[in-house]
Formats: sequence, structure tokens, C-alpha cells
Amino acid sequence: MTREEIVKQVNSLLAEEFEVNATNFTPDANVKETLNLDSLSLVDLVALVQQTYKVKIPASDLRGIQTFNNLYDYIESHLPQA
Repeated sequence: MTREEIVKQVNSLLAEEFEVNATNFTPDANVKETLNLDSLSLVDLVALVQQTYKVKIPASDLRGIQTFNNLYDYIESHLPQA
């Protein structure tokens, strides 16, 4: 899966799940603020990533995912190799 495919799919999933316009998802935008996430919806985000990409995000790593770019990087670097 290419970086471009990841970005496109993640944006589409998040826009649908959190009912936010995907045009708000700029690489440097803060994920929590843009999606208006509280601690419960943050768990939903982690579950969505895990279910879709088979990528687990431990709490210790979650702190480092501030921007959409961080999220794309994390998914890209942790995707199971085919």
C-alpha cells in the first residue's frame, strides 16, 4: 500500500466515522482537535486503525501521534508486510 493510498483511505475512514469534512485533514493538523476527540472517541480511532490495518497502537505510542502526518507515518511504518 502506497503512502498516497494510506492517506486517502485514512481520511475517508475518519471523515465517515467522526462525521468531519476530510478537507480539514491537513498533514500538520492536530488529530484530536480536528476530529474533536475525547478519551472515549480516541479509543474508537485506535480500534478503527487496528481493525482496518491490523496495526496496534499502544498507549505509549499514541502520545506521539499528534498530527495527521504522524498517524499516516505510524500506519505506514507498522503495516504488516505482505
